[in-house]
Amino acid sequence: MDTAGWTDPEVADMVAQLARQQEDVEQARLAVEAMTVKGGSRGHEVVATMRGTGELTEVAIDPDALRRYDAHDIGGLVVEAVTDAQRRLARATEARFAPILDIAGHLPRS
Repeated sequence: MDTAGWTDPEVADMVAQLARQQEDVEQARLAVEAMTVKGGSRGHEVVATMRGTGELTEVAIDPDALRRYDAHDIGGLVVEAVTDAQRRLARATEARFAPILDIAGHLPRS
């Protein structure tokens, strides 16, 4: 963002700060989209892999689990693993954006 047109130094500084924050938000967004998280069922019989975009990319099922559990139970394990991956992605996203949100909380309000 160009701050050259602002004559009031305080306004120009606020505009420059806003531009830096917009860049920080964009960098955080790109970092989140690039991450991959894995979540698992309680016994890790099923592992779900998810991209930072929320796209589920893989579900891996332990072959022993296929012999021990019926289809209904396997379905429950898949849900557990996907839910765990979603939670992990939410925590990672929150951690990535926390510094930006902390800075935004300290901005002067008019």
